Amino acid sequence: MALNWNEIKERAISFSKEWEGTFNEDADAKPFLVDLFNVFGISRKKFASFEYRVKKLGDKDGYIDLLWKGTLLIEMKSKGKNLDKAHKQAKDYLHGLKEYELPKYILVSDFENFRLYDLEEDTTVEFKLKDLVKNVQHLDFILGYPKKTYKEQDPANIKAAELMGKLHDRLEEIGYTGHPLEVYLYAHSVLFVCRRYYHISKTTVSRFY
Repeated sequence: MALNWNEIKERAISFSKEWEGTFNEDADAKPFLVDLFNVFGISRKKFASFEYRVKKLGDKDGYIDLLWKGTLLIEMKSKGKNLDKAHKQAKDYLHGLKEYELPKYILVSDFENFRLYDLEEDTTVEFKLKDLVKNVQHLDFILGYPKKTYKEQDPANIKAAELMGKLHDRLEEIGYTGHPLEVYLYAHSVLFVCRRYYHISKTTVSRFY
């Protein structure tokens, strides 16, 4: 069963606390990445391979820390290592991949810092381990979600979206699902917009649904 976003955020918080202070690439990279996928309720074994061998320029062997063919390449470094060099190393690996294996994203990390490159949009997102819970949406492709563009929003709108998400999850938990659930949430969304932007009272709006 797929996790909802509240569960994912709770797991992200636990993940950040558990892995705080980790620094050793050789000893910790694999379990770290297994747990990162688990934040989203996804088994790494179903999609991605560790130490995937490729031929680099010059016909030398290289080993990608983690490759999810067609989606994601991850290069891990020990804490404090240069992530620009990690990114260059990751890009060097692309030469040895078949076209269908080429990733849409490159993620480099030193356990404390994350840097996600979107190769299709040519954008980069950076955040720290402790802020993973605030940035999990940038990794939603792990769940198979279509790509979204995240922009700065009105804080009130963000808060409203969070509250609506919690309401949706809670109503599902108690068995209130399907069309009635969506109609209920839609009605409350209309109420929020009308009250916030058109200054119409709750009583007036409620007459329409």
